[in-house]
Parts: sequence; structure tokens; C-alpha cells
Amino acid sequence: MDTALTAPTAVTLEPVPVQPAGQPGLAERLVAMPARSKLGLGLGLAALVGVVLAMSMWSSQGDFRPVFTGLSDKDGGAVIAQLAQMQVPYRNEPGGTILVPAGQVYDVRMKLASAGLPKGSVVGFELMDKQSIGQTQFNERLNFQRALEGELTRTITAMADVADARVHLAMPQQNGFFREQQKPSASVMLTLRGGRSLDRNQIAGIVHLVSASVPELNPKAVSVLDSTGALLSNPADNGSGLDSQQLQYKQQIEAGLHKRILELLEPVVGRDNLRATVTADVDFSQVESTAEEYKPNQGANATSAIRSQQTQESNNATPAQPTGVPGATSNQPPVPATAPINGASAPLQTAGGAGSGQQSSRREAVTNYELDKTVRVTRNATGVVRRLNAAVVLNHRSSTDPKGKVNTTPVPQEELDKLTALVKETMGFSQERGDSVRVVSAPFVVEKIDTTELPLWKQPWVLDMVRAAAVPAALVLVALIAVFGMVKPAIRAAYPPAPEEKPEEAAAQLNAVADETELLPGAEGLPALEAPANNAKLERARQLARENPAAVANIVRAWVNGEEPV
Repeated sequence: MDTALTAPTAVTLEPVPVQPAGQPGLAERLVAMPARSKLGLGLGLAALVGVVLAMSMWSSQGDFRPVFTGLSDKDGGAVIAQLAQMQVPYRNEPGGTILVPAGQVYDVRMKLASAGLPKGSVVGFELMDKQSIGQTQFNERLNFQRALEGELTRTITAMADVADARVHLAMPQQNGFFREQQKPSASVMLTLRGGRSLDRNQIAGIVHLVSASVPELNPKAVSVLDSTGALLSNPADNGSGLDSQQLQYKQQIEAGLHKRILELLEPVVGRDNLRATVTADVDFSQVESTAEEYKPNQGANATSAIRSQQTQESNNATPAQPTGVPGATSNQPPVPATAPINGASAPLQTAGGAGSGQQSSRREAVTNYELDKTVRVTRNATGVVRRLNAAVVLNHRSSTDPKGKVNTTPVPQEELDKLTALVKETMGFSQERGDSVRVVSAPFVVEKIDTTELPLWKQPWVLDMVRAAAVPAALVLVALIAVFGMVKPAIRAAYPPAPEEKPEEAAAQLNAVADETELLPGAEGLPALEAPANNAKLERARQLARENPAAVANIVRAWVNGEEPV
């Protein structure tokens, strides 16, 4: 059997150089390489090792998370120096934000806290821990004031709505004269978080916190300001005459009525076809009056209730004294009085000239009766709505004709009247109170907003993906450059290419292979292969090699070089 005829079928694979027995090995070839190839091979292998280490470190670090935010420059520098000393990778971003690997956030935070970082710009009573030997009384008093201000600042900034605070205490030095002693005062400046505000109770709590922390500090001597310079501790002196709680109550009334109007009219006219506003005039004045009314008992049958009754009666009588000339005539009894029926009576004559006696009587009666008494104490309620004003604007209705043109028409007056009646009912309209409601129809002006679509490469998610993949892509690129630019050329230099054969020599060798019936060199002792059952294709290949050896040689050479055969 002819085993040599199977050789042309294995030419499609890349040939592996066979190391003859007398040729040098890989080590000898590397030693015999030129210095430039050795340098390229070394640099390529070093780059590959560096890429592998960088990939392992990058994958082990993972995502970075903030460990501290909003640090000052002084605290940020101290924290970065401590992280460098701890050999912890970090990233410093604007805004005082320091990032560390996500898996080490809590450990790093605990270690920095044990080191006393960040210290912050506010110091508390820890300032009193460091006492110098030559410290004067003035320094001690100043350090105590600074420590107290720092502690108050920390307490106030612990509130959820307060971002930062500054506390200034004016504590005059006391002397021995009680009348000349000055009272302390305090000022607090608050920096509130975005969109936050403090109500009256919170401001009063800050005032009482400061006043209770300083001896003999009156709450009226504490001033609280915000970052805009507005005085918060005395809100009754604002321009509107209302404090924050009263203003909030007024706004709640207006917002509630506005919401009720929108909920009623939006299903009728549409969500974007309605604008409404409500103004409430609220009376927060407190009036207290007391009235007493006294009325006598009315009616003929009304029984009088006697409160007290007093009667006083007196009689005074003086006996007649004898008068005239003493004698028998004066001792005679008086003559009986004779008075005419008509006319004046004659004066009474006494016999013997006897004098007449005097008699008087007096009677007084005082009666006190109870009267009806009514006492009225009237205290007006605060927050009474004195007047409501509502204004509603409806958009013109739009319609599209068959040609596609959009036309707008105002809302009919009959429908406006019905909607006005609905608004009056929903807001509790009162004619006696002087409320007013106005519903009109007007076209809304729609501003054209030019929307510019960002290209795909400017989309935020694309930028985030690129940032996340930049490091591994760069490492892969470095690895490819090292392999194909340094390592592979050096390996090719270690194995020089086989000498190029001429077409005539290749044809002669192919003829020899086609006609050879002996075994190949080195095949002694190997079992002979069986001939294929169908030798039609093999015979045609041999025939082609005999008839046109140059063409077959070109095909084989193209297979060996990895080129397309012509």
C-alpha cells in the first residue's frame, strides 16, 4: 500500500517546524537572538505581567464610595494624609468629597474617627483639655466661651433642617457692684438646607436652648437670623404683620381652596386648560369684651323680689303748760269747743288762760328690690376668614377642521356662569362676607421649547459606561500591543523561516512524492496504512501533478504560506 499519498491532505494546517536532531533548541535560539529582539521580548513579558497585576488590583478594589462629604480644605488634607499613611486608595473630588473602595468605607471611617478626624472647624469642651501652665484668667474665660459656642453650634446643627450654624455669645465680665452688672446676650446665624424653613416652635426651641445654656441670659436677648439676614426670633415684626405660623395657616387655607377648585374643574375643561388662584383675608386679631346689663322687672304680673326692707317711725308729744295770770279764772276747766258747720273754726280758747301742748310724728319706709343682671364676656376667635377672592382663567377650546387647521373658540358665557356657580359652592361663597369670584376665558400662550436631542455618544449612560470600561479596555490594549508588537516578533525571530523553494524544485519534489512507493524517512517500524477503498480522487490528483506540476506546486506553496491559491 502506498502510504505517502496521504501527505497532500494535511497541508491546510499551519505547519509546525520539526526540530531535526542536529539543530539547536529553544534556549539556544533565544540566546542566539539579537539584543533588540531580546529587549522587545523582555519588555513585552513585563508589560503582560503589569497588565495582569493591574487587572487583579482593579477588580479587587471595585466601586468607590464617599467616606466624607463637605470637608473643609484643612480637614480634607488631614484625612488624605491619614489615608496615605494607612495605604488606602482614595479619590478626591470637588466639594470636599473623599472616596474610598466600597468594601473599606466603614473600616476607614472607624479608623479615622479613632484618630480624631475630621476635626471640623468648630471646637467644643475638648478645648479645655489642653491647659497651659502660664494661662491667665482672661484666656480661661475666653476658652470657656469658645467651647460653649462650639457645643451650642454642634447641638443646633444636629437639627434636620439646619445645614450650618454660628453662635456668638456676649458674656460681660462681672464686677462686685450688683447694680452695674451687665446681662449677657447671644446671636445665632442659621444656614438652612435647600427648600427648608423653620416654624415658630423650632425657632423658640433654639432661643430657649441658648438662653438655658448661659447663666442669667434672658430669652429676649437671643437673636436668631438666617443666611439672608432676616430676623427669625421676632417674626411678628415682618412686613405683613404675621408670624410664620399665621402665614402658614393663611397659605393652608388658600392652598386647600385652590386644590378643591382644580379637582372640580379639571375633569370638565382638562388638566392644562385651567389656572386658578385664591386669596384669603384672615383676621388674627384677638378681642375680649365684658358687658353688664341691669333691667327692672318687666310686666304687670311680674313678682318683685324684695332684697331688703326697712321701716322707721317716731312720735314726739309735749304736754300743755299753764299760762295766763294765776288766779281762780285760770284754774277753771276749758270750755267745750264750738265749731260752725261751715266756715272757719274759731280759735280754741283755754279757760283761765292755760297754754296749748305740741305733738309731732315721723314714719320712714325703705324697700330694696332685686334687679335682673346680665354679664357677658365675649372673646373673638382668631383666624376668622373675613373675605375670599377667587380668580379662574379657562383656556379657549381648540378644534381641528378636516384640513388639519387648529381653531380656538372662547368658552360660552352660559358655561362660564355654570362654572362660576360651581366655584362658589366649592369655596363656600358668602355674599354678606363680601366674597368675590371671577371666571373668564382667555387663550393660553404656549411657549415653543426647542428640544435638542443629545447624540448617542453624549448620553449620560454611555459616558458612564465608557468611564467604567476605560480602565479594562486600556489594559487589554496594552496587553495586545505587548503580545503582537513585542513577544510575537521575538518568537518569530527565534525560528527563522524555511528557505524559499523554486517552482521547478517544488514540481520535481511533487513528482517524486506522487511516484514514490517507498516509505518516508523515519517511518521504519510503523505499521502500514491501508489504502482507501475509492482511489478516484487520489488518482486524479496524481494525474494533475504529473500533467501540470508547476500549477500544483503554486497551490501547495500558497497553502503553506496561508495565502489564497490563484
